[in-house]
Amino acid sequence: MKIAVTYENGQIFQHFGHTEQFKIYDVEDGKIVSSEVVSTNGQGHGALAAVLSTLQAEVLICGGIGGGAQNALAEAGIKLYGGVTGDADAAVEALLAGNLAYIPDVQCSHHEGGHHGGDCGGHHHGEGRECRHGHCMD
Repeated sequence: MKIAVTYENGQIFQHFGHTEQFKIYDVEDGKIVSSEVVSTNGQGHGALAAVLSTLQAEVLICGGIGGGAQNALAEAGIKLYGGVTGDADAAVEALLAGNLAYIPDVQCSHHEGGHHGGDCGGHHHGEGRECRHGHCMD
């Protein structure tokens, strides 16, 4: 089994759509047999589910994650453990031990309120438009 963790400096990176690295753990018989840090090559949000599929990840541990990314992971058959903080290695060990603290219905809190002052990736929007998870909404 392969477990992926959003990764930065040994910690679980807290915004799935902006993660620049995953740490991939190979697990056999309930034990970590190897791990490697893999770059996302600048991919973001929805494309990250495809990156994880290519890496043959079956499980993702992360912090905040938006609904679109959750759907993409579900479609790819990747089990999500979101809302997790702290040391990446310790989180994987906790998952393997059956005692990982996670939030089943995690939502991305990075964009609390869903509005960035009308600016979405450099595009200014007038009334009635806002940005959610890097996407322009009507």
